[in-house]
Amino acid sequence: MGKLDVSIPEVSIREIRLGSITGYQGSAKGLVNESGCGGLKNRDRKFQQCAGCSISKAACMVTLIQDAAVIIHGPVGCASCLHEFNFTYYVNAKPRRGIDNPTQRKIFSTNLKETDTVYGGANKLAKAIREVNERTNASAIFVLSSCASAIIGDDIESIANEAEEEIGKPVVAIYCEGFRSTVWTTGFDAGYHGIVRKLVKPPVKKDNGLINVINFWGSDVFTKWFEPFGVKPNLITPYSTVEGLAHASEATATVQICPTLGSYLGAALEQEYGVPEIRTAAPYGIIQTDRWFRELGKLLHKEDVAEKIIKEKKEKYLPKIEELRKRLKGVRAYVTAGSAHGHALLNIVGDLGMEAVGASVFHHDPTYDGGDGAADLLERRVRDYGDVPNYNVCAKQEFEFVNVLNRIRPDILLARHGGITLWAAKLGIPSLLVEDEQANMGYEGLISYGEKIVETLENTEFIENLSKHASNPYTEWWMNEQPDTFLKEAKTEVI
Repeated sequence: MGKLDVSIPEVSIREIRLGSITGYQGSAKGLVNESGCGGLKNRDRKFQQCAGCSISKAACMVTLIQDAAVIIHGPVGCASCLHEFNFTYYVNAKPRRGIDNPTQRKIFSTNLKETDTVYGGANKLAKAIREVNERTNASAIFVLSSCASAIIGDDIESIANEAEEEIGKPVVAIYCEGFRSTVWTTGFDAGYHGIVRKLVKPPVKKDNGLINVINFWGSDVFTKWFEPFGVKPNLITPYSTVEGLAHASEATATVQICPTLGSYLGAALEQEYGVPEIRTAAPYGIIQTDRWFRELGKLLHKEDVAEKIIKEKKEKYLPKIEELRKRLKGVRAYVTAGSAHGHALLNIVGDLGMEAVGASVFHHDPTYDGGDGAADLLERRVRDYGDVPNYNVCAKQEFEFVNVLNRIRPDILLARHGGITLWAAKLGIPSLLVEDEQANMGYEGLISYGEKIVETLENTEFIENLSKHASNPYTEWWMNEQPDTFLKEAKTEVI
């Protein structure tokens, strides 16, 4: 892997940095083999129904920092969907993170109009930064670019730097306009790139009792898991503070729940500040949970503690897992999620004795920023549990997803993102959506998820009735076509 350049304003996009792709159809084993030999080539689409925008991925990392404010430099429509993070913050603050008095998120838009695209929006942005500072007194202000501000060429970095000198607090430019990258997760990288550049400070003193945890806003399972090792988590970034992020360089290590999310930040903290990253993939499923705890124990020089935890957990939870395996044996499951979490769900399917009949993930990273194959959960999944046929990388193209789902007709759909389960319901296929991905980790999470699957399979009356009355917007012609009809022949991208 090449060295990350955190000195420049824009993050290197995943297509260039990692060789990520958004189009593939085949098997999981085939994808792993192509990735491993360096022969992976993207398949573009002649037709696309929709696309994910990087701006929302950058926003979800920075808007949930407790004492930060966010300005979207673009038309107001670019900020129209970000109100959901206010809901996310309130709903999860106390039950999942123990924050008693959550505050409203501070999200603003410069509201660029047609005249601004002609004369430029620089003055409007500078004025907005001053006003947001006065109104919120935020500890840091993030400025997110949009397609409009990028097209007209506003120099956001210079405006942010000038404002930073004026108000005396960090003003962070984040370049995350939608057309910058075809891989939506580049938005995560852009957000973390800005955090490393402007918020993380050189360590004053290393804290051997602190471990960075790059995560979403799910349940905090790490405080309890870390306790026997005598360490505590620094959860990044949802519900973190600007001051807490500044001290991320002082942690003894970094772990992540998902390399799709944290690949860039974990590698950047190690490269810039010597914070070692635990590169083994996140603890989903029995085999991977054991690996994860052993890697943590090795890094902390407490291998005996790790072995004790593994032994105790197996004694406590394996009997229940075996019961679930008996109940779920032979169940045909299809998985859809972002790349790494899709791999995690496939691990869970394997451990519960189910048959993975296919998967639809939104993109694929053939490598990760740390450059270590231990983070490749798909490769581990194929090695540990076997191949997954009908493996589709579809960049949120619902027409391909519905086509495949209609052909395979699994017994259950396991999904990570809201809205997707509707398509299975229309086809009469029971589906399970679990938003809290961190609750599925470890032995405990395996049991919790397995119980939800059993419950879903035992309560199908609503789905059956819905499918009798639901209409499908796709024509009979398309449903009888091959799902890769609109995928072009594989070719190497020239960027």
